[in-house]
Amino acid sequence: SQGPISGVNKEIAVLQCHGDCDPLVPLMFGSLTVEKLKSMINPANVTFRTYSGMMHSSCIEEMMDIKQFIDKHLPPVD
Repeated sequence: SQGPISGVNKEIAVLQCHGDCDPLVPLMFGSLTVEKLKSMINPANVTFRTYSGMMHSSCIEEMMDIKQFIDKHLPPVD
């Protein structure tokens, strides 16, 4: 198993997305995962988004949130 998260990794930004109708990975598991993440890294840098009616798939709103996250946290490429 890995050691504790330390140094610069404590400040990593995380976006976790979950559909509230996912039959494969219940929303409760996503909620538990995000709470565990918040206990391991700076909780202010953890964002948890849920999408109404989304199953084990994706949706336009999720893709837009991911694009916004990437634009905010990753340097632009030429």
